[in-house]
Amino acid sequence: MFSEEDESGEGLHAGIEECGSQISEYHSGAQRGEHPPGAGEFNCILGANGAGKTTTLKAISGLLRTEVGEVSDGGVYYEEKPIHKLHPEDIAKLGILQVMEGRRLADHLTVEENLRAGGLIIHGHGAEHKRDLERVYDYFPKLRGIKQATAGYCSGGEQQMVAMGRCLMGRPKIMLLDEPSMGLAPMLVREIASIAQRINKESKVSILLVEQNAHIALELASYGYVMENGRIVLDGPAEKLRNNEDVKEFYLGFTGMGEKRSYRDVKHYKRRKRWLG
Repeated sequence: MFSEEDESGEGLHAGIEECGSQISEYHSGAQRGEHPPGAGEFNCILGANGAGKTTTLKAISGLLRTEVGEVSDGGVYYEEKPIHKLHPEDIAKLGILQVMEGRRLADHLTVEENLRAGGLIIHGHGAEHKRDLERVYDYFPKLRGIKQATAGYCSGGEQQMVAMGRCLMGRPKIMLLDEPSMGLAPMLVREIASIAQRINKESKVSILLVEQNAHIALELASYGYVMENGRIVLDGPAEKLRNNEDVKEFYLGFTGMGEKRSYRDVKHYKRRKRWLG
């Protein structure tokens, strides 16, 4: 089971044992008491394409239901209540919000209109929404200068900032961040990563990051999970995972001698995955 806490201390507890055909088992050290949960944590899930990372996030956020999927065995619990049968908008109102892979903006709207759309789930007066918007611009100052630009014509990095800012407008307690580095230049990846870290530390927003860039993910997160074929096969503190020989070889690209690894020997790659044995 995966455990992530919000500011109330009650926490998100997702135990997904089977989710369609992709997630056959989802458990971690939290189930065994190895990972005491805490408010405002930054956790990550590593894994190759097709491992089940995005499906896991969608199962938590409820978006899996929009794709005619369901959690068929086990469940997702928030504050000790099952949420896997709720609609995505109801889960969002609880403070669990997903920044989807590929940004998914309303391309024909302006940057600011996209941001304001994220606050539609919040009941409040105009002054509160204006404060929320100013908070987004504080985290993403570049967006202030292009707020009237059409979102579809913005760069990939700007669109990623809009997607994260739109999520912030919904006042998340838990942000599910799916592949934010996809398609971005290294400098922009670092900038987005730094902002995500600020959001986590300053706003006490718990973040569950799905990322193929293991270097960035393990720098940001305090705890990580490795997913293969829909199963959590390894988990632990980020520092421990960074020093794990298998993680270093398969996800960080280093051999046991500290040299860069070649991925040509696929048979060797499969044979060495001791955690699946």
